[in-house]
Amino acid sequence: MEIRTIAIMGAGHGGLAAAADLGLAGFEVRLHARREKTLAPVREQGGVAVQGARTGLVRVPVLTTDVAEAVDGADLVMTVVPSVAHGDYAAALAPHLRPDLPVFVNPGHTGGALHFVRELRRAGYREPVRTCESVTLTYICRKTGPAAVDIFSHVRNLKFAAFPGCHADEMFSLIKPLYPEIEQCSSVLETGLTNINAVFHAPGMLMNAGWIEDTGGDFLFYREGITPAVGRVTEEVDRERLRVAEALGVPSASFLENFCQAGLTTREAADSGDISRACMESEPNKSIRSPASLDHRYIHEDVGYGLVPFAAFGDLAGVETPTIDAIVHLCSALTGIPFFETGLTLDRMGLGGLTPDDLVRFVHDGVG
Repeated sequence: MEIRTIAIMGAGHGGLAAAADLGLAGFEVRLHARREKTLAPVREQGGVAVQGARTGLVRVPVLTTDVAEAVDGADLVMTVVPSVAHGDYAAALAPHLRPDLPVFVNPGHTGGALHFVRELRRAGYREPVRTCESVTLTYICRKTGPAAVDIFSHVRNLKFAAFPGCHADEMFSLIKPLYPEIEQCSSVLETGLTNINAVFHAPGMLMNAGWIEDTGGDFLFYREGITPAVGRVTEEVDRERLRVAEALGVPSASFLENFCQAGLTTREAADSGDISRACMESEPNKSIRSPASLDHRYIHEDVGYGLVPFAAFGDLAGVETPTIDAIVHLCSALTGIPFFETGLTLDRMGLGGLTPDDLVRFVHDGVG
C-alpha cells in the first residue's frame, strides 16, 4: 500500500504544519477542523502560509468540518490534536473508519493510540483497527497567524510504534516515506514512557505559576523558565519515569538523551547532566514564549495525559512515584481539576485489571 491522500484531523499548530509540509512533499491533503471559523482564514488566503524549514503558500484541496468528507477516499487518517481530544475524534471517526484505513496518532504522547482505540470501541467500532503513534509531534512549530505557521524544525530520531504491535513493521513502512525521521520502537509502552513533554512541561508550569499569572506569560518558557531549580525537580520526575519503565521491562533513556536525540539541544549540554542548561541551549525552542495562563495544554495534556498515566503505570508495576504524584496533586489544586480522576487512567487506555505480563501481550496482540 502507498499513501497518497491524507486526512489531517485538527488545524492547530501541528495540523497546519502537517498540511503545509505534506502538501509541499506532494501528498494530497484534506484538513479537518471542528469549527468553520478555524478554516475560514485558510480559505480566504488560498492555503497555508509556511516559513522556516518549509516556505511557501500551500493550497489545501479539501478544507472541511465534515469528518466523512475528510476521510472518504483517504489512504491515511492522521490525528494532529492534543491528547485531550483523542476521545472526541475517535467517537467522530468511528462511523467512517474501515479495516484497511490506518490511523496515525501524531502525537501519541503517553497512551495515545491505546486511548484512541479504547474510545473507538466504546463508540461501537468493531472492525479490526491499525494505529500507530509518534511520541511527540513530528514538528517543532507555532502558528504565526490564523492561516500561517512557522516550522522551526522536524523532530529527529522520532520514536514510533504501532498498536497492535503485531502490525509494527507494516505501519513503520507505511509512515516512513512521510516522516523519514521516525525510528521504530519496541511497543507503544516505549513511546508512552518516553514522553518528554510531561517530564518538563508540568514542573515548568507549576514552578512558574506566579510568573505566568503576573506577566501573562511574558517570558521565554524554555530559556528563562527552566531554571536550575526547575531542572532539578524535572530530573527527579525523570528518575521516577525511568524506574517505572525498568520495572515493566520497557527500553528507555534519560530525558537529556531523548532531548538531544530529538535535535532539541546540544550534545555538550546533554552530557553535562544539567536539564536547565539543555533547555537554555535548545535552538528550536529558543524563541517559544510561555503560555499566557495556566489554562493550557502544558497542564491539561502534560499532567492529565502525561503524569497521570506515568503514575498509573507505576501502580501497575509496583513502583512509587512520589514526585510525580505531588506535581499532579499541586496542579489539581492550581486549576481546580482533579487530574487523577479526569486524566488518562489505565481503564481509559483499555488496560484496567491487567498484570504486567498481560500488558505486554495486549500491546502486541490488541486482545485482552
